[in-house]
Amino acid sequence: MLSRRQKHILLKFFSLFSVVRGYNILVIVIAQYLASIYIFAPDKPLGAVLFDLNLLMLVLASSATIAAGYIINNFYDSEKDLINRPRKTMLDRLVSQNTKLSFYFILNFLAIVFASYVSFRAVIFFALYIFAIWMYSHRLKKLPMTGNLVSAILTVTPFFVIFIYYKNFELVIFAHAIFLFLLVSMRELTKDLENLKGDLALDYKTVPVVYGEKMSKYMLTILAVLTIIVGIVLILFFKIGHMYYFFYLSVMLLSIFLLIVWKSNRKMHYLLLHNILKFIIVAGVFSILLIDVSVVLNRL
Repeated sequence: MLSRRQKHILLKFFSLFSVVRGYNILVIVIAQYLASIYIFAPDKPLGAVLFDLNLLMLVLASSATIAAGYIINNFYDSEKDLINRPRKTMLDRLVSQNTKLSFYFILNFLAIVFASYVSFRAVIFFALYIFAIWMYSHRLKKLPMTGNLVSAILTVTPFFVIFIYYKNFELVIFAHAIFLFLLVSMRELTKDLENLKGDLALDYKTVPVVYGEKMSKYMLTILAVLTIIVGIVLILFFKIGHMYYFFYLSVMLLSIFLLIVWKSNRKMHYLLLHNILKFIIVAGVFSILLIDVSVVLNRL
């Protein structure tokens, strides 16, 4: 049996894991490596990608920066989250704000250390990334449209740094990036609808607060239609192997999303829509394997 002190430490660990969204970071790490193997550097030997120390350092720097970003976001949104997510917030509060801030600075310092292994330009890139995340959490996220746009850009930035590292400018990469960017933009707007109660209470100027739920649904509809179009373009005009199964599934789920969004008027409805988008994004990460099922064997 665990002692009382051990249980307390374990609870604090889970609290910190919840704050930094450890599961999200793990998915991002997997996505960065799969994208490197199948999309950014498809012609390189598998071992050259997996054991590339520069790539590892960029992935670690990204992970540390994102984790720090979740902490500072949690710090600024603690009151709003208490309204929107009371159970999760109670778990998050097992770790003090001072401890969270200490981890925030440690993680950002580690990100710069990891980036310094690669190059001075990588250090500058991650320093700007850290600043941008802080600016978003502190001020920009409270602005309608701007907050959503910046959040979507910050979300795809970890893939942008790998893209720059490999200098692969194939058109298919831009098509994938646009698809992901649109999905993330939809997710951010859906989260705003889901968190409308807390945003209203604390005067966050999000799109639903400023323009209303109906206008937000029109914007979601436009974004969903654009995402479906990009998905169809990827199916018809690019060599994506068996990944076309994922895009067919995405088109179907986004069509269902469009049907549900106009019938939604409660938090649980928006939570369902949010989970649909999260499923598409996570499924997209692992469906990268379908681009070429035999690629691992051929490149050993």
